[in-house]
Amino acid sequence: MGETQTENTIFAGCETREAGYIMPGPHCHGCFELFYAENGNCNFFIDNNMHYIHSGDFILIPPDVFHYTRYSGGPCRRCMAHFSRADLGGEIIDLLPGREKFLEAVRIFQLPEPYREQISGLFARMAGEIKLSDRCSAHLLRAMLRELFLRCIRECLFLEDIPEQIHTTDRQIVAAAQFISGHYSERIDAAEIAAAAGYSPNYLSRKFKKAVGIGVHEYLLFVRLKQAALELVTTSDSVTEIAFRCGFSDSNYFKDAFKKKYGVTPRAYRKT
Repeated sequence: MGETQTENTIFAGCETREAGYIMPGPHCHGCFELFYAENGNCNFFIDNNMHYIHSGDFILIPPDVFHYTRYSGGPCRRCMAHFSRADLGGEIIDLLPGREKFLEAVRIFQLPEPYREQISGLFARMAGEIKLSDRCSAHLLRAMLRELFLRCIRECLFLEDIPEQIHTTDRQIVAAAQFISGHYSERIDAAEIAAAAGYSPNYLSRKFKKAVGIGVHEYLLFVRLKQAALELVTTSDSVTEIAFRCGFSDSNYFKDAFKKKYGVTPRAYRKT
């Protein structure tokens, strides 16, 4: 009997982003993302907040969390890995600060200078294994991912409270995003969102898109659809009830917008 090949669910890569590089847009995905700034710095907008990442910093982003990255401070060499909870394994999770709870929120941890070359080499090996992709790759990638986390657990400084290092203009963007997150179920408009940020609607529109990657209205729609998707699988309420509760005044518009984002109708999403 032939050997069964293990499916690879891990992706890893390293790239240099030049100053001013613009991502195609904000996104979220169904896996964990571990981002490491090998050198340089960048800005992350994640779930209504702004985080500044510098050389030697890791940021762990849980599945289905909205994020967008800006590279405005010069070239940034970044390494990243996408993986599932099963790839990490229960024995490694038990060693993390707070164990399972560690994986439930955005986390930032810092690697001291003496260990950075070793971590860079580990990411490079993972990226090389992705390109090789033979029957051993999935096993080797899982082993390297676990080694990466073990070294972080041993060597990194884990920040219990994410430091508040938000520039003045970004504070206003965060205020707008948090207002949207707190009032998405209401009939709010651009003027109300701008007032919460202390900007005019036109000025906020330009600043918000530059910081977040999409406009104010698109972000409001994203937050509403994400909440609706959650309620579809956690409640037995009708699609129309959920649509109205999540801020949609037209159930047909909700169904069209939902299908455009998730690729299926709300009813089909609930079933699958």
